[in-house]
Amino acid sequence: MAFWSSTSVFTSKVPRKILFMFTLSLSVTYLFYSLMSCYNSLQFPLQENYVYQGRLVTEETTFVTLREKLYSASSQGFAEEEFTEAAAVEKTTAISTVKDHAEAEQRTVEWIRTQASPTKSASVYHTTTALEREHQEFSTTDSELRVNCTSDYGEKKLPQAIIIGVKKGGTRALLEALRVHPDVRAVGNEPHFFDRNYEKGLDWYRDLMPSTLEGQITMEKTPSYFVTNHAPKRIHSMARDIKLIIVVRNPVTRAISDYTQTLSKKPEIPTFEVLAFKNRTLGLIDASWSALRIGIYALHLESWMQYFPLSQMHFVSGERLIVDPAGEMAKVQDFLGLKRIVTDKHFYFNKTKGFPCLKKPEDSSTPRCLGKSKGRTHPKIDPDVIRRLHKFYKPFNMMFYQMTGQNFEWELEEGSESRSSQD
Repeated sequence: MAFWSSTSVFTSKVPRKILFMFTLSLSVTYLFYSLMSCYNSLQFPLQENYVYQGRLVTEETTFVTLREKLYSASSQGFAEEEFTEAAAVEKTTAISTVKDHAEAEQRTVEWIRTQASPTKSASVYHTTTALEREHQEFSTTDSELRVNCTSDYGEKKLPQAIIIGVKKGGTRALLEALRVHPDVRAVGNEPHFFDRNYEKGLDWYRDLMPSTLEGQITMEKTPSYFVTNHAPKRIHSMARDIKLIIVVRNPVTRAISDYTQTLSKKPEIPTFEVLAFKNRTLGLIDASWSALRIGIYALHLESWMQYFPLSQMHFVSGERLIVDPAGEMAKVQDFLGLKRIVTDKHFYFNKTKGFPCLKKPEDSSTPRCLGKSKGRTHPKIDPDVIRRLHKFYKPFNMMFYQMTGQNFEWELEEGSESRSSQD
């Protein structure tokens, strides 16, 4: 009884506030040591995070940083070329360093996401996105950076420019030269969307395109579009303001080149002379043969002019693309609204193939030429057949000159095809 009364007295004398404060202090102490332990485990990643936050906190800064790297990559030449030994060592070291801290960085990103409040979600999103992009950058080889040019960044868009023709005119050479430019992102293969795959829809077409950043141009090339009747209307329905590039070449030389390509795949086909005429004795040209029909440029251009003004078209001379690639590239870059990045320092004339090859500046690497399908030896064609073909094409060429306002001077080359030996 005495014990009970003394306990009651003690309880009454101790304010409940003191008990509350004691309990609170214990809780705060426990929380403090818990946070210190978490901080020690995350201290290095968080410091990394502050650095990234300062460098890459906004989308715009990411674009600028990557653009600088793309321009730098362009000045070094093409992706298929191998790294120098020093670059390879430096890259290996960088990748190794990132892998060492990959797990810690990931924990940091996850911790930031879990701790973010609604009011801070926007800034945290930019920070974590920057971390992830920086991580992707180190895990991508320099070769992939130059080929894919930001394949993991940006967004896929429908093309703003298309090389629509013509077959065997020099479209591949033009596309490869344009892909050197850091502001051009192009599909390597020919999509053939507007002539063969249109039923698959624009979403399918867009998905074929590479990802682009702000200020970059998405492109593709399919030379058969120029001679496809429904292609102009379909492209116009997709984008009325699209820019169109047409690479044209002396139609006689182009026809022989076309035939040479087919002959390499089907050696059993008749001779060029047989295919070119319906009746050689009467001099009747077979204009239905695709190798000859493609070269009637005025006829095909008329279809395109029903939907697009000439201001949205640029005509590249296939002949000048060989003898003066830098000059033709300057005009193309101006037409596309691009800075003149691709210049004469990017080209080297290969005497064996008979056309320019791409190279690194200052001869720092072996030049890169187009594949074995380019530079084939032409079969010898009867000079009389070549003369008749020039006569056949002349009125169409004159009409094409008037329509485009450009004189390609193919008549001055009459007779040269008989001496031409390469595709």
